[in-house]
Amino acid sequence: MANNEVPDALLVKKYIEGNEKSLETLIIRHQSRIYGFIYSKILDTDISNDIFQDTFIKVIKTLKSDSYNEEGKFLPWVMRIAHNLIIDHFRRNKKMPMFRETEEFSIFSIMSDDELTIENKIIVEQVESDVRKLLEHLPEDQKEVLVMRMYQDMSFKEIAETTGVSINTSLGRMRYAITNLRKVIDKYQIVLTN
Repeated sequence: MANNEVPDALLVKKYIEGNEKSLETLIIRHQSRIYGFIYSKILDTDISNDIFQDTFIKVIKTLKSDSYNEEGKFLPWVMRIAHNLIIDHFRRNKKMPMFRETEEFSIFSIMSDDELTIENKIIVEQVESDVRKLLEHLPEDQKEVLVMRMYQDMSFKEIAETTGVSINTSLGRMRYAITNLRKVIDKYQIVLTN
């Protein structure tokens, strides 16, 4: 059987049983998607490489400790690890105060610019960081769907397959996520406008 045809779950099982080559196959198979996801959030090659390596160090530790139980969902599990490490990175590197939209200044006018100035890039990055903080207030299942849809550009069909639920459930979780984000924004408005 060619490596491309071996399911992830079988490669994971083989690696746990001592076949080191199986992990290499998994990394090669998924590295562009995982690294691309990390880089799309970090926009720095060195830091993205570090987070990519940290992701697989965590994967190896979990697999070696026999505590892996994401049967058949290797890629989403690794993406969740990478996502959590990205969030940790942003938490450790809080560099700017929250920004506030005013009548004279709208983030949407900046985000639509084809070529962003350094100042505008910083503001866009801060807004993205603020949105990530808001996501932490959502229930895990809603946050997962929203991240897959907005940040990983997955279709609802792909989300449904990845999370093991129906398309309608994925759509419902997305709807609830947006509703709950609005509630969080209203609740923490004082914090967001400081």
